[in-house]
Order: sequence, then structure tokens, then C-alpha cells
Amino acid sequence: MKKAILFIIDGLGDLPTPKTPLQAAKTPNLEKLAKKGITGMLSPISRYLVPGSDTSHLQLLGYDPKFFYNGRGPLEALGLGIELHEGDVAFRANFATVKDGIVVDRRAGRVDTKIASSLSKLLSMEIEGVKVIFKNSVEHRGALVLRGKGLSCNIGETDPHSKDPISKCYPIDDSAEAAKTARIVNKFTEFAQQRLSMASENKSRKKPANAVLLRGAGEYQEATSFIERFGMHAICVAGGALYKGAASFMNMDIALVPGATGDKNTDFIAKANAVASALASDYDFVFLHVKACDSAGHDGDFESKVEALEKIDMMIPILEKTGACIIVTGDHSTPVSMKKHTGHEVPILVYRGERTDNVKKFDEKSCALGGLGHIEGKDIIPLILNITERAEKYGS
Repeated sequence: MKKAILFIIDGLGDLPTPKTPLQAAKTPNLEKLAKKGITGMLSPISRYLVPGSDTSHLQLLGYDPKFFYNGRGPLEALGLGIELHEGDVAFRANFATVKDGIVVDRRAGRVDTKIASSLSKLLSMEIEGVKVIFKNSVEHRGALVLRGKGLSCNIGETDPHSKDPISKCYPIDDSAEAAKTARIVNKFTEFAQQRLSMASENKSRKKPANAVLLRGAGEYQEATSFIERFGMHAICVAGGALYKGAASFMNMDIALVPGATGDKNTDFIAKANAVASALASDYDFVFLHVKACDSAGHDGDFESKVEALEKIDMMIPILEKTGACIIVTGDHSTPVSMKKHTGHEVPILVYRGERTDNVKKFDEKSCALGGLGHIEGKDIIPLILNITERAEKYGS
């Protein structure tokens, strides 16, 4: 049977201003695949729904978020290598800067990862008999896990998402478990501010990482593995915790790639080589993720998005030489003109195993004319099973 690469370019889609970054970028290798393959447009979840990165990746990998999504927190925690237990409540976390009780920077000036790692050591504790586990990832990002009896994820978040005081965590149902969990979160928030404000790492910073904001609460539940569901031995090549977490949730293996930082400075070629190495061994499927385009979109940085696409294009010859079927697409659009996720479709390209069309370029306008037409995220795994000759007949 054939092998496959699902290459997710985070935040791929855009809007013309007057060109999109894909139209402006020099991507001869992606164009080569487009000429030899088939293209179309993809709604990662469903038409015009604005996808989260978490829900879209679950859908694209065959895990319908209506059944498998229980908050982003557990995925972030898994991606950081925290071994979760059934019933753990996990959160997505941000270091932030608070001044006079007001959140003035939700990212603490994008605090350096090494500093964040040092500060993280101050944040694991025990509150009311519940173990509190904190671990940082890249820059200001991290995850927090509560482990103990009588917990609930039916609580609010502490992130105000604006220049306001840290939100108080409230239960969103009448259960004693939700009330207890909200109380522990509020105590943690207070203790974290006290400890971080005293930290030597923050003394000389204009934007000290002196608070932690929490959101995306979810209770961990195990899921059936990817290989059991789809019959493919899978591995993930990614830098960001969320994407590795989604793969861990599905019991995929995780490639350890030096230089895979999860930001614009990631080693693109090292990631491509890791894919090639995996497919040369006993893996049937590689989930490959690159974050840089999404970060540029959120920053409204057209040139950085173009630069990221051109670096991504340099990965393609390495991927092509593996002989695997290649599917290139995005998890959502992040237009630089809007600086946020939108419900616009993203281009998709399938190389090997499918028919071809007359499209010669890989961009939003060209792929809208492609032979795949307009498909949804639920179609991706069946497409992959079909082109790798693993699809089972429906009926007799």
C-alpha cells in the first residue's frame, strides 16, 4: 500500500490586498505539484464556520470535534509531554503582564522561552489537596493541569482578552465540583501573581511575566488510536504543543526534530528531512505541521507570510522524493488584513493517487477552479484512505 503525507500549513488561506501572500510568493515547487496533481478548496470543518486550530486539526485527522473535542487545554498539555489521567482538568495558559491590576500585555512581550521555562518552576503547587502542574512551551505559552478528586471543566476562564483586570473564574453549573475547581483556579491565579512578581527574572523586564491567564478548560478522556481507526502507522512532525497534543491524543508517535521551534524560526528543512526519515522506516502516514504563516497572519505581516511560504516551498522536493502521496492544505484562513481566523476556504492540493486537473498554480484563485471542487474536513481521511489503497468497500 502507498504512504501519505498530510501537510498542514497553519493559517494558509488569505484575502487579496490586491494579491494574497500565496499569489505573491515564489513557490515553483508547489506549482509543480499543482500541475501534476489535482486541486480544490477546503472548508476545514464546514462551509463558512470559523475554525479553531484545535477543532480543525481534529476534523482533518478524522476525529469529529462534535464527539472528540473537550476543550483545548488537554491537547496543549499532551503536546507538552504531560501524561494525563482520566478526569484531569487542563487549561491553555499564557504568561501576561499586569500593572495596577490591569492586564497590559496578554503575552508578556512574547517573553523569551528560556525565561518562561525558569518562571514555570514557580508554578507547580498543591491547593486543597489538588495537584497543580504547570509547564511552558514556546515564548509566553504553556499549559496547566489540575489533578485530584471532585473536579470539573464546567468553569469560566481568567483571560479577559483585553486590557482589563484578570477575570475571576466562576462555575458555569451548580455542581460542587465546578465550584471547587473555580475556587482552586482563583487561588492559583493569586499565588502565581505573588510568586512571579518576586521572581528575579522579572526585575529588569519592561513587560514582566508576572501573571498567568487560563482558558480552554477541558477534562481529559482517552480516544481510540489512529492506527486502530484507520489502519495507518502514523507519526507527527510539528513544533507547536497543540499539534503534537492532537497527535498524542490519537496515539500517534511524535518526531523529535532539533530546530522545530513552532515559530517563524523553525528549521523547515529539518522537518522535511524528518518526514523523509519516518517514511523510509515503518510509518505509513505523516502529519506535518508548520506554524509560521498563521503567526504572520495574526501579526498582519504580509511580507513575513510570503517569506514563510517561500521557505515552505523549499521543503517540497524532499517530500516529493519520498514517493508518498502528498496532501497540502491549511487548517483555516488567517488573512493579514483581518489578523484573525476567518471562515474562508483554504486551497488544497493532492499529488499522486488522484486524477489531475488543469490548474497550474497553488493559490486561492487558481484552486477555486480545481477538479476536487469544494470539500470539507470530514473528506480528508477518506480521501487519504482511497489514494493509498486502504479504503474499504461500502456495501457488497
